[in-house]
Amino acid sequence: MSDENKTPQSDLRAAVAGEKKRTRVGIAIAIAVVAVGAIVGGVALALPALRPAEASAAGGGASKEPINVKIAVSEDSPFQDAVKKVAAEKGLNIEWVNVEDWVLPNTELAAGTVDANAFQHILYLSAFNAENDEHLTPVFSTIITQWGIFSASATSVDDIADGAKIAIPDDPSNGGRALNILEAAGLITLSDDKGDFPAVEDVTDNPKKLQFVELPATSIAQQYDDPSLAAVVVGTSYFDQSQGITTKDALFLDDSLSAQNLPYVNVIATRDDNKDDPAWDILKDVYADKRIAAANEKENQDTTVLVDVPVEKLRAKLADLEKQAAKN
Repeated sequence: MSDENKTPQSDLRAAVAGEKKRTRVGIAIAIAVVAVGAIVGGVALALPALRPAEASAAGGGASKEPINVKIAVSEDSPFQDAVKKVAAEKGLNIEWVNVEDWVLPNTELAAGTVDANAFQHILYLSAFNAENDEHLTPVFSTIITQWGIFSASATSVDDIADGAKIAIPDDPSNGGRALNILEAAGLITLSDDKGDFPAVEDVTDNPKKLQFVELPATSIAQQYDDPSLAAVVVGTSYFDQSQGITTKDALFLDDSLSAQNLPYVNVIATRDDNKDDPAWDILKDVYADKRIAAANEKENQDTTVLVDVPVEKLRAKLADLEKQAAKN
């Protein structure tokens, strides 16, 4: 996950910007956190040894008592209200705990105060685990923000003139994502050993001789109308609602499910020793409900899409990212 001057309706907040450093040399992972869900409200509480439904199953009898979970998030949203309502119908009572912070959802989870959190992509989760020697793990994927190339002057990628200036984020994770998008659009070629987070020096072919203007991710959308820039590369959720910019305005829209975007997939995360809790199967089913898709579209419009990535793939990528983070 994971991340700021975005539409007031959106609960997606990209957040951490850091100094640009090359991935293979020493990436100080500055991660755009994408907030997805709300969190648990308030009282610190140790997890029970068995939930009501589990206790009944252990005793051999069926029970209609719902499972109760606390899930931490960084802010409230109507989307979470929809998740809570549908979950209750399926026998899962969710208490969202809003800690209004991008670190506490993970520290509270690690401490056992909450059962899970719903606010980050696996890149952010990997950095937290590596820096704190923790073992938080995803249980399923939720959403991913949509990114693209946007221009106030060009009507297609081909219209971008030779020598034009393109704004990209100045932090490693978002900057790397922007360069991957420019490559996918056919504007540049990156080295084969670029890794997950390519830097400008990884550009091996630049036929239009484009100039890359590195700016804080949170300010790029506001530079959209800057006449000195031919285009900007950023997530649609970064545009203010008043700008009226949507995915339909993109000269090129990134494939959210491409392999290179796996680090930016948002997840429900829990502790490793709690990953097999039956609550997560119920909650995954909730996120697959068409009413949740409708709630996401209503709140976030086309800035994010719900995704279903196999959990094994998420955990494998998390382990890979943790190794990279540990080296730096």
